[in-house]
Amino acid sequence: MKSIRTLLACIRKADNTYNLIEHGDKIVIGLSGGKDSVALTYCLNLYKKFSHTDFTIQPVTLDLGFPGFNSKPLEEFCQSLGLTLKVVDSREVYKILQIQQEKQGLKHLPCSICSRMKKAAINKVANEMGFNKVAFAHHFDDAMETLLMNEIHGSRIATFAPKMLLENANIVFIRPLMLVHENEISKLIKEENLPVLDSHCPADKTTTREDIKLLMNDLYKKYPQAKDNFLTMLSNYEQFDVWGSDIQYQINQQGLTLRPITTPYQMFLMSDIRIKVFVKEQGFSYDIEMVDEEEKQAKNFLIYLKDKPIGCIRYRKYEDGYKIERFAILKEYRKQGLGRQTLLFFSDMLGKEFNPCNIYIHAQEMSKDFYLKCGYMITGEPFMEGHVLHYPMLKKY
Repeated sequence: MKSIRTLLACIRKADNTYNLIEHGDKIVIGLSGGKDSVALTYCLNLYKKFSHTDFTIQPVTLDLGFPGFNSKPLEEFCQSLGLTLKVVDSREVYKILQIQQEKQGLKHLPCSICSRMKKAAINKVANEMGFNKVAFAHHFDDAMETLLMNEIHGSRIATFAPKMLLENANIVFIRPLMLVHENEISKLIKEENLPVLDSHCPADKTTTREDIKLLMNDLYKKYPQAKDNFLTMLSNYEQFDVWGSDIQYQINQQGLTLRPITTPYQMFLMSDIRIKVFVKEQGFSYDIEMVDEEEKQAKNFLIYLKDKPIGCIRYRKYEDGYKIERFAILKEYRKQGLGRQTLLFFSDMLGKEFNPCNIYIHAQEMSKDFYLKCGYMITGEPFMEGHVLHYPMLKKY
């Protein structure tokens, strides 16, 4: 079977599975000239014709200032598809990367900074043109390499998503080639005789990603079935099983534990506790308490006593440290020292992890003495939040 059929089938499956393209979408395609972005442009132009979805595509090339860059072959390629390429002057990127390379003492240009600047530049173009989505040509192998790099260098299990809302830019990122193997893209380029530009990036083939790519290729040679199994793994939520859901930080020897929230059911339990304490008991507005934009930056925990949820607490990055918020213990479990033990444990846990750091709390007036006894100090004038007087407090580690 020709590779074009394989790629179009994978794009359709990704579109249907992750709801990538909808009626009326206006999509900027990031066309760098490499094989992946050329394949994406070629395939999306065909996909428009049979997908039964009414959408618009606009290829955009960023002139990043790398020596030897020439957009003319890409302009001719787009013309052959009935498209007009938009070339954007982003030559300041190369200058900034050179400065950062020298400043940080790196062997090559900093890839992470380059990636962020390219995304920002293409988001700006999309907004200026009134387009609502940006399509990048990341494929399955890119996703696996990112996963492994995050595991090795970042201590986390994570890769980029098929679809991502960038709220600050008001743009949706989509990756229609997410289910495509890189070797199928190479076959497509050869079969359709598509033009591909040589990379003008001075760091090409010398990055950590290239090392990971070689490592993965060796793995696939030894275990050919791994490639398809890895592809299934990335979306196999039913078989997701790692240690995060098993964490139970031991606060004391009598069954008091702290557990990070990792499931929707735990989110429901946390919401129920907040409603009981902050809304029904203390009279705070439901909207203020439950519709919280800061929730997205916070890490939430449930407090358990012998496997029964009795409270909740969270923290998030704040000023020059971290801020503890939404600390609540159900009424029937108060005056037993459980709240004090939890707060001391939680504060010390953050202090040890981020040391040195400042831990902030905005304490309700009725709880001020409680926090003072736990080692927090008042740092400013009281202020009203909701209908309750609060004190800014701090504990240094």
